[in-house]
Amino acid sequence: MDIKTVQDMDKKYYFNTFGQRLPVAFERGQGIRLYDGEGNEYLDFVAGIAVNCLGYNHPVLTAALKEQVERVVHTSSLYYTKQQALAAKLIAQNSCGDRVFFCNSGAEANEGAIKLARKYFKEKGVDKYEIITLQNSFHGRTMATLAATGQEKYQLPYTPLPPGFKHVEFNNLAALEKAVSKHTCAIMLEVIQGEGGIFVLDTEYLRGVRKLCDSLDILLILDEVQTGIGRTGKLFGYQHFDIEPDIFTLGKGLGGGVPIGALVAKEKVASAFKPGDHGSTFGGNPLACTAACAVLETLLKPGFLENVQSTGKYFKERLQNLKDQFDFILDIRGLGLMLGLQLKDTIDGKKIVHKCLEQGLLINCAGNNTLRFVPPLIVTKSDVDVLIEKLKNIFMDLKDK
Repeated sequence: MDIKTVQDMDKKYYFNTFGQRLPVAFERGQGIRLYDGEGNEYLDFVAGIAVNCLGYNHPVLTAALKEQVERVVHTSSLYYTKQQALAAKLIAQNSCGDRVFFCNSGAEANEGAIKLARKYFKEKGVDKYEIITLQNSFHGRTMATLAATGQEKYQLPYTPLPPGFKHVEFNNLAALEKAVSKHTCAIMLEVIQGEGGIFVLDTEYLRGVRKLCDSLDILLILDEVQTGIGRTGKLFGYQHFDIEPDIFTLGKGLGGGVPIGALVAKEKVASAFKPGDHGSTFGGNPLACTAACAVLETLLKPGFLENVQSTGKYFKERLQNLKDQFDFILDIRGLGLMLGLQLKDTIDGKKIVHKCLEQGLLINCAGNNTLRFVPPLIVTKSDVDVLIEKLKNIFMDLKDK
């Protein structure tokens, strides 16, 4: 089926929530490369928006999924699920969390975190329900996670939103302290704002937030939907900052492409959820948890995360070299393989994305004109070199105009 046929069907039958998408439909993938219906090859530095952490047709993940599909895909929460227990154990034993709840997406995980924080204080008989997040943050598209999101453009079409959320300036501890009230139950942060444009929280700020939470009996929730699962070079983003959250959430890369999210919490907080307080029909089913186990076991193999750190450092250095050559590049930000290149407003980042597509290169634009690079974690330095040369040629054309 050619791309025009796909586009016509999409236009006629699918909700127009994504507008005019990039004019390509992929048929298969291998490694970090995707192929369209005509066999054209694309080097992928989007990874399904930080989802396909092991790339495409990874032997471990593919074999595990094939075997599980032949056994059983779904049972329900009425029964115990071996793969669910194994995946929860892997997360708990390799993080600061003690208990795990599986759902279907990062937004659901964040919704669960909001519910858990409020329920924790209800159980204590304390009137705390407000949650403070940051301006420019993104926590999901459910009604509660939209209310938590600190970007008006996502919120306005759905007002009035659920009450009980405040938004304060990024990396401003004084503003955060001022926003805290006797009703504050949690502070919810992304250690790197992904949709906002790859902005990294300061280490001292995060440590200050942790101290503030400890002193005022407030829970710290970290949204690790995009930063978790090896994306930053460590299994979880918080591990860069020498702090521990009370609750953190996962999604995107956890299933390597299979939909799954996770709510993770320390025992004292997790115990607030009693039977019947929370649930999910599909969450934690055998197929999704098989994917999570395969992903986690691969990332935990000796040398894997070290290679992510090494490649990420090399990638950032090469992007910095580009910045030194072109004055319309304002900044290079990020950790590991979650990197952003911010352009001047006079350069249309979305046009750069289209030009890259024409060159067989997949990238993304996020936040205020920032090119976002979140490739599969198996990307090599040679792959990075190819991307840099293609970007350089595109930027040279802009410079000459």
